Amino acid sequence: MRKLTAFDRSAQTAPRLITAAAIHTADARDTVATAMLTDRGRILAIGTPEACADAARDAGVTPEQVDLGDAVIVPGFVDAHAHPLMYGQMMTWVDCGPDKAGSIPEIVALLRQAAAELPAGRPVRGYGYEQRNLAEKRHPTRFELDEVATDREVYLMNASGHGGVVNSYTLTLGGVDRDTPNPDGGEYFRDADGELTGEISDAACNILTGVHGVKIGHHGPNFHLADEPEEHLRQLDAATRSFLAGGVTSIGDCQVTRREFDMYLRLAEAGRLELRVSMYLLSHLLDDALEMGLVGQFGNAHLSFAGIKFYADGTLGGWTAYFPDGYVGDPCRTGQLYHEPAEYTALISRAHAAGLQTATHAQSPTAIEMVVSAIEAALAEHPDADARHRVEHCGLPTPEQIERMASAGIRPVNQTQHYYNWGEGVEEAIGTPGERFNPLGEFERAGVGFTISSDAPVAEPLPLEAIQTAVTRITRRGHRLGPDDLRISALAALRAHTIEGAISIGREDDLGSLEVGKYADFVVLGADPLTVDAEQIAAIPVRETWVDGERRHRA
Repeated sequence: MRKLTAFDRSAQTAPRLITAAAIHTADARDTVATAMLTDRGRILAIGTPEACADAARDAGVTPEQVDLGDAVIVPGFVDAHAHPLMYGQMMTWVDCGPDKAGSIPEIVALLRQAAAELPAGRPVRGYGYEQRNLAEKRHPTRFELDEVATDREVYLMNASGHGGVVNSYTLTLGGVDRDTPNPDGGEYFRDADGELTGEISDAACNILTGVHGVKIGHHGPNFHLADEPEEHLRQLDAATRSFLAGGVTSIGDCQVTRREFDMYLRLAEAGRLELRVSMYLLSHLLDDALEMGLVGQFGNAHLSFAGIKFYADGTLGGWTAYFPDGYVGDPCRTGQLYHEPAEYTALISRAHAAGLQTATHAQSPTAIEMVVSAIEAALAEHPDADARHRVEHCGLPTPEQIERMASAGIRPVNQTQHYYNWGEGVEEAIGTPGERFNPLGEFERAGVGFTISSDAPVAEPLPLEAIQTAVTRITRRGHRLGPDDLRISALAALRAHTIEGAISIGREDDLGSLEVGKYADFVVLGADPLTVDAEQIAAIPVRETWVDGERRHRA
């Protein structure tokens, strides 16, 4: 993998000698220190207070003393798979998640209240429902959303982010009726009589983006709904504050279109990009990337291009992941593949030959097989021992696929909060095999380098919650998912959300661990996640988050 040449934006930050009860470095030896010397955004020394004081004298600097008392420091969390602009946008939508609504009438009431407070004609947008968590155990219908409004768009996004439900007005505005064929890579769902239910998935969401909005063909779910640029910037600012509050200092944006790219450039130009973003362009832009010569990583320390995002299948949460024999919970549903295997293999081959890292969403064993086989073929044609191709989510790989991933250096990027929030739903969807969802313990034993991330807004960017779930595999409802050998230690989980995340985005040379020469990105915690009871990790307070040796968040 070609390394990023970073521009140091933090050259003017002051030297500091920071002390704490414990500093978990996440280096190769998992060293625990008690002091760290920083200057100009980088770490000059780490170890004991005395050793760091000696290093300051040797460097000719007089550091400010920052004593954090009984706090515990860990590296800044790397959220290697998230969607910041989508997350920030949804922070302005109506929260219809399980903490707000447990039934369809409660969702309708929330949306009606929002409609009453919005200007006439402005779309009503909600998010966060998961149909199996509702009292009715089903999606709402367009007729139920018609109770919210019949004179404007109403869209209720599923928790998976891969679609949801719209009202009748939205379908009519989009020119969709019962005779409209499904688009490639999406579906307008119908009842037994062929009538539109209002549920839409993936490429069918193109009807929500407007005439001039981002269209992505059949390359994945289209959640790129447009607002005015200044509103998008405010949304990104809000998302940034939330990531920092959770201790996240670096993000892999895993679905960048011209909407996201433009907003990041605007933020960077305005000096408002406070954390680090590695961008993965969506696969419909592969030709454009190759035409412009975007091969390998490039950018600066805060905004960089990392690779290309692909989709193999859909989502387990929305029952669009590909199971050709149907779902246990609904044998009529099979989900979908976004590309035929030969077409997908050719796309991966082109990206790999150009030196691009790929990150492919794949959940079912069939989809994961397509991805692993394509990467193996690409590596056979153009060997590269450090290609670091990724499988996003990687929900249900077979043991044999895991062994092949280890051999090929393929890195799964998992989201344990998915099974924290709706692990029971996976079992309902596909039966007993669902208990293996995100089998981190199996990855660890096979020597596969795995990463934990949030997939925000599918889950909140709360790394400590993700780490706790990796250690316990206990869901929000108190159910333990699968056997104990799928669990991992707190140390392994911490590394999966720090140094392993940095490796997955190609930034381990300057991020992910607290070592001399790396950026001083770290999190100040109120307790030690490696020593508290596992079921209390998520409750540890994030006191402060530092980027470039500067405090960016304080609780």
